[in-house]
Order: sequence, then C-alpha cells, then structure tokens
Amino acid sequence: MTATIAQLVQTYGYWAVFLAVGLESLGVPMPGETTLIAAALFAGATHRLSLVYLVIVASVAAIAGDNLGYLIGRGGGYRLLRRYGHRVHVDEAKLKVGRYLFDRHGGSVVFVGRFVTVLRTYAAFLAGTNMMSWRRFLIYNATGGILWAATVGTGAYLLGAAAHQVGTVVAITGGVLLVAGGSGSHSRGARLDQFLP
Repeated sequence: MTATIAQLVQTYGYWAVFLAVGLESLGVPMPGETTLIAAALFAGATHRLSLVYLVIVASVAAIAGDNLGYLIGRGGGYRLLRRYGHRVHVDEAKLKVGRYLFDRHGGSVVFVGRFVTVLRTYAAFLAGTNMMSWRRFLIYNATGGILWAATVGTGAYLLGAAAHQVGTVVAITGGVLLVAGGSGSHSRGARLDQFLP
C-alpha cells in the first residue's frame, strides 16, 4: 500500500495529494494523510515538489472535501442515519447525543477532528447532519485544515530532508573511507616492495 502511494506521488505529484486528501475529507475512507506524508517526504528528499505548494494543495483539498461532506450531511445525513444507522450502531439516542455534542462543542469536534483519523473522515458529514452553522463550521474547518496541512506537511518534509542529508553524509563518509583505505593499502604495498629483493 505504501509503495503504491509513493508511486502515485512520484507520478502525479500534487494531484495525488489533492485527490486523496479531498476524498478522505469528503467521507471516503482514503489514505489522505498518508499521501500527504509520502509527498512531503519525497519533496524533502528530492526537492521535486514544493513544500509550500503541498501545504496549499492539501489545505484546499481538506477544506473543499469537508465542505462537500458537510453539504451532503446537511442535505440528507439525518434521514440517512435514521434509516440505515442501525447497521453502524447509530440509533435515535445516539443521534440526539450527536446533536447536543455539535450544538455545544461542534467547533472543537471539527477542529480536533482534522487531526484524528476516523473523525477526519466523518466530522464534516456529522457536522452537517447535526445542523451545525455553516459559517461556524467553515471557520473551524479552515483553521484546522490549514494547521493540519502545515504541521503534517512540514514535519514530513523536514524528516525527508534529514534522511537525505544522512544518506549523503553516509555516502560521502563511505567514499572517504574507501579512498583512504585504498590509498593506505597502496602505500603499504609500496613500502613492502622496497624490502623485497
């Protein structure tokens, strides 16, 4: 799976990040965060992608996907959960708790949800389903999406750059040791030749 994501990132770059993050935010179980991490690691190690563009693309995808998920939830989420919620253990009592939770703490759920795997996928849909104010949702969603993209993207980018530097140092050190070892054995051989008849 990780190898496939890395190949998609190397082939499609920013588009792979946009689609994976956007679909995950919409409510489709996709590896959006993993794709962002893979792209940022790749960018840090190769500089073939820009960290700034990655953060912008991931932020836009997160905000757009979440807003679509919110609209779907607001348009028919409550009816959908009342009709089929029992299949995922959501009954009328849990719907009421959800409504209370989003009335009291909806902003926090949306913001923190961006950093939690399951909530990242479903928080927007649930916010819409529970009729959270769109303006309030947008503020917390955009703030969380931008901070998430910047934090995750920058962290992975720095890790990729550090790994690249370590690889370079190891390669240079190995080369120096190889040259030093080769020249040392050559000089020892020359000195031995002086003593041979």
